[in-house]
Amino acid sequence: MHRESDMQLDRREGRSSRWKTTPFRAGKLLGTAIIAASIAFYWNYITNKISTPHPPSSPSPARGEGLVAAPFMGASSDAGIKPAPTPSPLRGLGGGERPSIDETRMTTLREQMVKVQLEGRDVIDPAVLRVMRKVKRHLFVPPSQAPEAYEDYPLPIGEGQTISQPYIVGLMTQSMGLRGGDRVLEIGTGSGYQAAVLAELAAEVFTIEIIPALGKSAEERLKRLDYKNVHVKIGDGYRGWPEHAPFDAVMVTAAADEIPVPLVEQLKPGGRLVIPVGPPALSQDLIIGTKTAEGTLEKRSVRPVRFVPLIRTH
Repeated sequence: MHRESDMQLDRREGRSSRWKTTPFRAGKLLGTAIIAASIAFYWNYITNKISTPHPPSSPSPARGEGLVAAPFMGASSDAGIKPAPTPSPLRGLGGGERPSIDETRMTTLREQMVKVQLEGRDVIDPAVLRVMRKVKRHLFVPPSQAPEAYEDYPLPIGEGQTISQPYIVGLMTQSMGLRGGDRVLEIGTGSGYQAAVLAELAAEVFTIEIIPALGKSAEERLKRLDYKNVHVKIGDGYRGWPEHAPFDAVMVTAAADEIPVPLVEQLKPGGRLVIPVGPPALSQDLIIGTKTAEGTLEKRSVRPVRFVPLIRTH
């Protein structure tokens, strides 16, 4: 016997079948909408992840990071290091072939750096400003980061080290009070940028780097850039360079728990020592010390900073 379908039975009895079909259709449409929304959300997530730069993070302390909130203010807050892949130590003028660089644009960026980051704060020594306008900072960073060389933050140079924030380079150089015929000792060569800045103001610069790969590449770079008055040594900077002492000024570009006695001993009376002092894991005080005729060090704190720790051999 043939059995009527539910739909046929509904029609014969005058009932509507919408009450059966509508939930099915609604569920089907809802499922389709959910799938479409999920696909759209996933596509938007992937697109943003690829095209949107990540905000700066706060990694380990940098070699030369001033705790400054804004270009024209002295309030303190973490400046942060620009996140970037850790490069290998630079060779020659940079790691491998350096891409074509628009030198006109770099000159413009360097001028902006001086006006905003240095003059806009408290670096006002005309000689220091002149040198900061002259030295090509982009030649002392990895090629991939050359466009960021004049930004207001440190950049990694390999081996867990960084090139200091431009403001800190200017501030520490100004604090040295160089007069033109000075012999300067620098502890922590890094990529050689600070040594190049000092070399423009001093008669001779003696710089020590404890990490061989960085020291060798910095020496090569400084030679190629014709800095004949810079002498590079690979060794423990805590001990200084007694063979060439005494020095008119000493700069340390890494944080020490205390001021190294050998560096004070190798400083001339009346000479200046500029060094960040404090625990490596926290911020330090940038200290300027002037050696008295009696051999003691008169110290004053300039500002809070963050530096990588001073590495020693034991």
